[in-house]
Amino acid sequence: MTPHPITDRPTYDPLAAEHIARRPQKPIEIIEPDPTWPAKFALIEARIRSALSNDNLISVAHVGSTSVPGLPAKDVIDVDIVVPDPDAEDRYIPALEAAGFQFLFREPTWHRHRFLYLKDPYANVHVFGPEAPETIWHRMLRDWLRTHEDDRVLYAGVKREAARASREGGETVMQYNDRKEAVILNMLQRAFEAHEKLES
Repeated sequence: MTPHPITDRPTYDPLAAEHIARRPQKPIEIIEPDPTWPAKFALIEARIRSALSNDNLISVAHVGSTSVPGLPAKDVIDVDIVVPDPDAEDRYIPALEAAGFQFLFREPTWHRHRFLYLKDPYANVHVFGPEAPETIWHRMLRDWLRTHEDDRVLYAGVKREAARASREGGETVMQYNDRKEAVILNMLQRAFEAHEKLES
């Protein structure tokens, strides 16, 4: 299988993050699908759209495993926000903080990423610019898992095993994510190849 250029993701260096604040870490635990996850995202999306004007917000998307019906996941809602310019923090960070989101860190050299969280409903909120391929990868993986039951079952097993190994090894969430990376890249590869066939 020839790697697709867009699946050649840049090496992620968590040590390059500029931390603003920290939060208590939740245990890495995979639970059965919760039918309330879409409603929780809807509440988070409404809070984000209420906080930011149309000039400061391009899109809000539910991504990650809680966005895939029937997929076991950590009880955390993952949200991608796309803004015109992530570096212009004064245009969106104060408004999001006023709405209850906490700014945790920035990563200027990795897709200009900013990371916030919400305590209730518990959410990871990622801020990117319109040029960031990471948002494409997130949506492509989500949509692939929604429509491919065999990979959904496979990924559920991988997630459970990765969570178990990370808990036993006292690992961080980033190390848990690393344990899943090869399977994710394989699914992304096949998702892009399927998309290219439809386009050709």
